[in-house]
Amino acid sequence: MELELHQLELRYARLRKRQPAQERQLVASLAELGQQLPIVVVSSADANRFIVIDGYKRVRALGRLARDTVRGTCWAMEELEALLLERRLRGTREDAFDQAWLLAELRERFGLSLEELARRFQHSKSWVSRRLGLLERLPASIHEQVRGGALSAYAAMRYLLPLARANGEAAARLAAALAPTSCEVAALYAGWQSGTARTRELIVSSPQVYLQALGHAQASAEPSATQRWLNDLNALGGIARRARRALEAGLFQQLLEAERRELEQGFVRMQTEVERLIQRFELERGHVG
Repeated sequence: MELELHQLELRYARLRKRQPAQERQLVASLAELGQQLPIVVVSSADANRFIVIDGYKRVRALGRLARDTVRGTCWAMEELEALLLERRLRGTREDAFDQAWLLAELRERFGLSLEELARRFQHSKSWVSRRLGLLERLPASIHEQVRGGALSAYAAMRYLLPLARANGEAAARLAAALAPTSCEVAALYAGWQSGTARTRELIVSSPQVYLQALGHAQASAEPSATQRWLNDLNALGGIARRARRALEAGLFQQLLEAERRELEQGFVRMQTEVERLIQRFELERGHVG
């Protein structure tokens, strides 16, 4: 069916994350190829309007292209059942934020109890409570950043949630200070955990400065060429000692004839490389200065 954009009710848009890069690609694809998949709607109380269940990115993309219509398919079921069916069809693509937002919407809009939500989602009441607790433990500003695509759900769950439990204001300030990658959030969270009060204030007020300082410190901590060469020599010495102890323990007596020939060949190759190293070392040492 062909629908005009003004007929659509976008009441569940805030339950979907935005992904700016993917949406730009979708706009380009729609401009070149047209709409390939219909959006999913259900009938509204107003006979001339429809509630969008799936396809919010396509609707936004068509709006950016100044299109007036969208192709859709109407599910012949109640709004609540359509939302739950769409969730099951998404399967593993949902994360804790998707679940928390949908649970809260169903509780608020349809008045579902914790018991009913647990039954509908095939989980325990404690699971439902933990998901709904995300809305309380994480500041609303972080939810908006995840929803808008400025912050990954993984980074928010893995690092900002533990920080928010200890200091919600610090978590909100850190998330608002920049749009960090998961690796950057991990580094900032680790710095917060181990840092002094002054370090923590720097992290939340100027996270980029802290990350730059951390990068310089890590670069300067890399071993020099001399240290790397000494490390290699120590490794060679350790390997030689381990190989000698194996011979002393009677390794040769335990080998088959074919294995013994293979070992002897390997020893010759190793001996050649070691002798070349010794010769080069003596040559370089003799020409110093």
